[in-house]
Amino acid sequence: MRSVAFNSLRGLSRAGSRFQPATLPRVAAARAYSTPAENQYEFIQVSEPRPGVGQVTLNRPKALNALSTPLITELNTALLSLQSSPTIRSIVLTGSERAFAAGADIKEMAPLTFSKAYLESFIESWSNLTFTTKKPIIAAVSGHALGGGCELAMMADIIYCTKTANFGQPEIKLGTIPGAGGSQRLTRAIGKSKAMELILTGKSFSGEEAERWGLAARAYGSYEELMEQSLKTAETIAGYSKVAVQAAKEVVNKSQELGLRDGVEYERRVFHSLFGSQDQKIGMKAFAEKGKAKWVDE
Repeated sequence: MRSVAFNSLRGLSRAGSRFQPATLPRVAAARAYSTPAENQYEFIQVSEPRPGVGQVTLNRPKALNALSTPLITELNTALLSLQSSPTIRSIVLTGSERAFAAGADIKEMAPLTFSKAYLESFIESWSNLTFTTKKPIIAAVSGHALGGGCELAMMADIIYCTKTANFGQPEIKLGTIPGAGGSQRLTRAIGKSKAMELILTGKSFSGEEAERWGLAARAYGSYEELMEQSLKTAETIAGYSKVAVQAAKEVVNKSQELGLRDGVEYERRVFHSLFGSQDQKIGMKAFAEKGKAKWVDE
């Protein structure tokens, strides 16, 4: 199966057929997050590797986790389930050591016509996680994150990656452009000039560069360290008030949509509203008494 990453991945497709099915990260014992429906996923794995942390692992190893409509449908279903779970408080989205997601499924896209893509809103559902998942999502990126894979990572709230991760928007090489938010999110993250260069040339960039440019929050030296630190951060977030965490995510995301004055006013309104929560009282009382807050999520 070819992907958007055709130039960077030349020679890997045959090797891909030898890959074994993806397993849960070696760095932590993960228990399956199990309901009957979730045990039937074909293209993803769902687990709870740490208390309060849900993990979704993309699992199309022979296609280097190329994104297809069935995979995205499963991903959206899993994220909705994790969003509604009373125990899950943060989420890690990852792939394999070799590929987070090597691009969109070219076999699925190639025969599309304008009318079919337009009328069926092709890839619109890829952005569902940005609208339906209010719990923080960390994208743990190792290996290839190209085309749709890069766009999927940028939909997360935090990107952690390996230094050798391979990001890019190479759609120009296929006679098209990013279609799942790549031109918008990449430009907001690293600036117009650099984003324009990358999108117009199709050049890829490393995880080390992604961290230096501000696209990724951290870049790690190994896959094991990446997964350990991603889960550690997710567990830290899961230990805070669910009300405050959701509010913090909301106001940061608003900064991408509003001007500074409107954004500051929006932040202040949400800040004021938290004084109506029990967790604000609990947190400040615990701080004053040098104790540990026991959140009630109210």
